[in-house]
Amino acid sequence: MLKPDYIFESSWEVCNKVGGIYTVLSSRAKTLQEEMKDRILFIGPDFWKKEESPYFKEDSSLFAEWQWEAKEQGLKVRVGRWIIPGEPIAILVDFNPFFEQKNEIYGWLWENYGVDSLHAYGDYDEASMFSYAAALVVESYYNHYLSPQTPHLKVVYHANEWMCGLGALYINAHLPQIGTVFTTHATSIGRSIAGNQKPLYDYLFAYNGDQMAGELNMQSKHSIEKQTALNVDCFTTVSDITANECKELLDKPVDVVLPNGFDNSFVPKGAVFTRKRKAARKRLLEVANALLGEQLDDDTLIVSTSGRYEFRNKGIDVFVEAMNRLLRDKDLKKKVVAFIEVPGWVGEPRKDLQERLQKNNCQFSTPLEVPQVTHWLHNMSHDNVLSMMKYYDMHNRKDEMVKVIFLPCYLDGKDGILNMTYYDIVLGNDLCVYPSYYEPWGYTPLEAVAFKVPCITTDLAGFGLWANSEFGGRYGEIEDGVKVIHRTDYNYSEVADAIKDTIAKFSAMDKKQIDACRKAADNLSKKALWSEFIKYYHEAYDIALRKAEERINKTN
Repeated sequence: MLKPDYIFESSWEVCNKVGGIYTVLSSRAKTLQEEMKDRILFIGPDFWKKEESPYFKEDSSLFAEWQWEAKEQGLKVRVGRWIIPGEPIAILVDFNPFFEQKNEIYGWLWENYGVDSLHAYGDYDEASMFSYAAALVVESYYNHYLSPQTPHLKVVYHANEWMCGLGALYINAHLPQIGTVFTTHATSIGRSIAGNQKPLYDYLFAYNGDQMAGELNMQSKHSIEKQTALNVDCFTTVSDITANECKELLDKPVDVVLPNGFDNSFVPKGAVFTRKRKAARKRLLEVANALLGEQLDDDTLIVSTSGRYEFRNKGIDVFVEAMNRLLRDKDLKKKVVAFIEVPGWVGEPRKDLQERLQKNNCQFSTPLEVPQVTHWLHNMSHDNVLSMMKYYDMHNRKDEMVKVIFLPCYLDGKDGILNMTYYDIVLGNDLCVYPSYYEPWGYTPLEAVAFKVPCITTDLAGFGLWANSEFGGRYGEIEDGVKVIHRTDYNYSEVADAIKDTIAKFSAMDKKQIDACRKAADNLSKKALWSEFIKYYHEAYDIALRKAEERINKTN
């Protein structure tokens, strides 16, 4: 296998925590950093003009000579360390100066690759200018340090998502000696079809990606994604389910599937784990009791779902449906408090709830007004979660066994109510539920099992399919640590029932059975560590480097 001497990896989410790709890159970085020793360089957008970035530590002594040269070339870069395990080198670039060249850049893209940027809107321009700037950073660094002094060095440029496609195509055209890898974590058109309430899976074979892009006003994003997939040296995605989507919607089969691994170095061990789990449960129940005016004790079953606020794609709708059905389930043996931890259009933390939480060890007998939400939202009357709960008359009444609480904010430790980070909270759950309809991989269930929390997911999530394969091709049950539910375009109701039945079954388990479920979850998570999955990346690098080598040999 050919191994890279240098890897440049660009993503909108380098030192910019906005979604699951941040987790992919930041958890994988430690494994690659150990192998490459500062020869993997991450490139991200520089948003942090006036304030200090919480994810980036600048070091002006790193590549000082090149930094000065880059400045002379009109590149505004900052070099430092990404504050994650492994602390790899990160280069942040200010892409704003390139907006004035936008038309020329898009013209070049059309002439050389047929990419349609005419219908661009929203974040397309921003992402494209960043992608272009990232490619110029690689070109400048490469010319300064790596070429022509060391012509035999093997270099890979890895672009993530359509947002970095333009840069990959630029590298292809201007630095043919660099092997290019492109990873789509979800096709833009597939996500759009699913998000627009259209059946994705039963009709996948019949959809024409270009036609659907026109229908859903996605021409530009789809166009850059498709042309990047067709032109890079190695095209990859994160699961078999998305690989099928790529083949049908982008007309390009992937070269390698790169499943998303996990770095469990920050999962607490032993007594620390036990202490943190107790603290998380205590805090979640304090918030629930203050909001609901209840005295829920530690025997309460704490259940949660989390992720991006994609109401249908992430299965938030079916989660609420399942909780509503659980209200009337005769087999439920314990009280349930279910948290929906999804960032919405949050206004501010509730003052009345904060006041109650400040009264330590105080018990309340009356619920607060609107006892379904911890923070006020800007769009209370149009919020999907609250509207669905209102439609089903779910008002968290005293006599009800199931209470549902919406936590509509990022759990960064500074939300004003829980004031604990997501990773400090997730281990307090008894069960996590992620009934996704559209989920290329699914970090949330992988994170849950890494923290020894059994979870429920579906076979429309890449992680769910992978779990089934680890169970020998059968569907996972909760006793395996992960219950995998079969989901289709049309069986919403059956999925809601399966969630309800699984929670009811779990509520009747004794301590020994629950401990066995938790151990099974922990064991499964160890099979998804980056140390197990990094080999697929080496396969992708090898493909890209061989193609680059062929290209150079031809021109010579």
